[in-house]
Amino acid sequence: MMIDFFVAVFALMGSFLMLLASIGLNRMPDLLTRMHATTKAGALGVGLLVIAFAIVFWEDTSIIVRAGAVVVFIMVTAPIAAHVLARTSYFVGVEVWEGTVKDAIKEQYDMDTHQLSSKNCTNTKEHSTPQ
Repeated sequence: MMIDFFVAVFALMGSFLMLLASIGLNRMPDLLTRMHATTKAGALGVGLLVIAFAIVFWEDTSIIVRAGAVVVFIMVTAPIAAHVLARTSYFVGVEVWEGTVKDAIKEQYDMDTHQLSSKNCTNTKEHSTPQ
């Protein structure tokens, strides 16, 4: 009885977050905000659904271990993949929303040479370790 309650709670929360991710995908104005909505809510939603699935099969240790591995894999790879895609889209020139308040990369990225400089390091030879 209590296990059914936890399965229902995790499944409903996961489904709700997946619904939020799909709404964010349709409602957000540009690629970066769409990816933010789908990555955050989608990864957590899938994680909660997999946890609900693991609770259903709580007697089988191998399923619980696999479910845990899936949750860890999704939580680690989804934000990294979204970051790489967002950064690549910025560098190839995908337009950002006109309501964007701050563009942190704009001052550091040279569109002609496609080089990204660090804020703290203007000259790499000056800050390299001596040999």
